[in-house]
Amino acid sequence: MIKAKPLPTFLTQRFHGWRATTFAENQSWYRRLAEEGQRPRVMVISCCDSRVHVTSIFGAEQGEFFIHRNIANLVPPYEPDGNQHGTSAAIEYAVTALQITNLIIMGHSRCGGVRGCYDMCSGSAPELEKTSSFVGRWMDLLRPGFEALEDGDEAARIEALEKGAVKVSLANLMTFPFVAERVDDGRLSLHGLYNDIVDGELFAYEADADRFVKV
Repeated sequence: MIKAKPLPTFLTQRFHGWRATTFAENQSWYRRLAEEGQRPRVMVISCCDSRVHVTSIFGAEQGEFFIHRNIANLVPPYEPDGNQHGTSAAIEYAVTALQITNLIIMGHSRCGGVRGCYDMCSGSAPELEKTSSFVGRWMDLLRPGFEALEDGDEAARIEALEKGAVKVSLANLMTFPFVAERVDDGRLSLHGLYNDIVDGELFAYEADADRFVKV
């Protein structure tokens, strides 16, 4: 049985406010997007965290970015096993159908998913080890990043794991044949970013030096 309730009043009011202002003032643009379809040049895979607002960071408008969000901005390895893979499906559509030219993995500070992975792998979150935990099994993707952490204080290790999530995802992207082919022939560029939500800074990953540098 499907169960659904009407929208809360505050959301209904916000919608009507948007339609009366932003939509009304840009109606021709919205109509053009609807009729001509989307033609984004960039795909961004970011975290579900409500504090990470990709379009605001880049000042993007509707139709510019193809955005996929999941816990801890992770990309799984290529697994054509006939099962349901939401992130992989989004990547396939963006790369092969929309033919995006840039694919960005955006990690961020204070990531709850990464913290969960850190606690799980450290043995302090046994609930995430259960086979019934969707979050735990998803965060298994980041175990290689945890195992690669150097010794140090906890805060530094967690930040390193947040950045490690970006690196793991970039590595897994290259296991997709249609991604690797386009990267190798120059049709597609991969980028890794880390957003410090405290200071509003953005850092880009340099693969050759294996480091993140301020943008």
